[in-house]
Amino acid sequence: MEQSYKTVEKEAMDEFVEQRSRFIGYVRPVKTEEEAIAFIEEKKKEHWDAKHNVYAYVLRESGIQRYSDDGEPHGTAGVPTLDVIVKSGITDVVVVVTRYFGGILLGAGGLVRAYTKGAKIALEAGGIITMQSCNICRLSCDYNQYGKISGLIPSSGGVIDNTDFGEGVTIEFHIAPENMPTFEKQLADATCGSVEAEIIDEKYFKMK
Repeated sequence: MEQSYKTVEKEAMDEFVEQRSRFIGYVRPVKTEEEAIAFIEEKKKEHWDAKHNVYAYVLRESGIQRYSDDGEPHGTAGVPTLDVIVKSGITDVVVVVTRYFGGILLGAGGLVRAYTKGAKIALEAGGIITMQSCNICRLSCDYNQYGKISGLIPSSGGVIDNTDFGEGVTIEFHIAPENMPTFEKQLADATCGSVEAEIIDEKYFKMK
């Protein structure tokens, strides 16, 4: 499991006009090729009357990278769109750039610049975030230890996800692996070794 990766936070769009052609950049975070294709089809259906619906997507786990010029001259649309995603280091994302032709030919260079801009503004609108691999941990403590431990977790870089108050207190939290040794030492010092955190899973969380 890699330590971190970049993606977009949400589905979004932005647009601009270049030489009377309207370019609309769309973005959505996705995990699978099926999700990416569904988004592309959705935009093609929405903009059935547009001249072109260019797309590109990159998936982290499968390593898949795909693009389409959708009728634009080869290399002037899909490749620039994919390049923006790849060079930004962003993954698990699909971008669609819709073009309504305005009657003026932009030329190869103009098309590359326009689709590059369409992809960039879409990614920016989606909000670029870093997802960090974290240990999901659980610990149990007495009520008289709870106050100290609940303060220790965030001060060590962890985030409390759930607290269950029963006979004792059970806390679930997530923390970056590199912060774990420091936290464990401070926990042992604070509780004289009577409380230990158990790693129960590993998951990606958005970095604050």
